Amino acid sequence: MKHTWLYVVIGVIMIAIGLVWTLQGLNVLRGSVMSGSALWGTIGPIILVLGVVLIVVALVMRRRSRRG
Repeated sequence: MKHTWLYVVIGVIMIAIGLVWTLQGLNVLRGSVMSGSALWGTIGPIILVLGVVLIVVALVMRRRSRRG
């Protein structure tokens, strides 16, 4: 597929957002309404993992399109 780079970019953005939300939820990054909130400490890792999955899917799609 031609647009696998888009999945990678979106995945990287999701990883960055997930990391920030996780750190805020764990009260490592302070100064936000989300700081110290268990909700964001839970949502953050989920978004982070989804970003990693999206990148892996994009790389697999890229590899398969090169073979065929």
